[in-house]
Amino acid sequence: MTRPKGASRGRKELMAIAIDCFARYGYQGTSIDRIASAAGVTKGALYYHFRDKEELLFESVQDRIAEFEERVVGGVSPATDPVGALAEIARVCVHIAIKNNLRRFILTLMVEALDTNPKLSEAFRGILRRFRSYLAGIIRVGQEQGVFRRDVDASLAAQLFAGGVIGAELQHYQDADRVDLTVAMEGVVAQLMALLTDQRDTNQQPRAVANRVRSRRHSRKEL
Repeated sequence: MTRPKGASRGRKELMAIAIDCFARYGYQGTSIDRIASAAGVTKGALYYHFRDKEELLFESVQDRIAEFEERVVGGVSPATDPVGALAEIARVCVHIAIKNNLRRFILTLMVEALDTNPKLSEAFRGILRRFRSYLAGIIRVGQEQGVFRRDVDASLAAQLFAGGVIGAELQHYQDADRVDLTVAMEGVVAQLMALLTDQRDTNQQPRAVANRVRSRRHSRKEL
């Protein structure tokens, strides 16, 4: 098979360009022509690597989901500091959301795929279930250590945290001038800590946790 013009671009590079298009225009608004134009290649170069737009999309999603999960799970150690682990997960989400289109890509397609792409929806259900399960595991570690209240349902708390993370990101993407993602995510962590820990002063506790998150963010090196 003759390699078409532009086929020298690797699959990873083409997927990265496609992700930017999908994140900006959604699945329906992104054509093979649009991706080829953004990549500076012919449509034949894309078809050399991918059967069609759906295959390109699905492989891009699978690749980026794996990357995100590796960054979160590989970069967080809940056993020694469950509070810090939850704060670190939020920080990683902020870092990825600000530095590239990965999180926007996932959230954009997650909504669009609800009623239009069962295969893609199944992949997104998988990542959400694994994310919630991982969060619940961290919370249970904290409960076993006596750091978190034992009367809080870990699975429900994980759902609330995941919902807060996704909600903060969506608001930031829609209104970045008014919603600072770092501040919003610190608030999500603070409110979760307010739920998980015994509080005598409901005003001071979230502020103290937010300050701790901010301190950790400044003291650690960038990913």
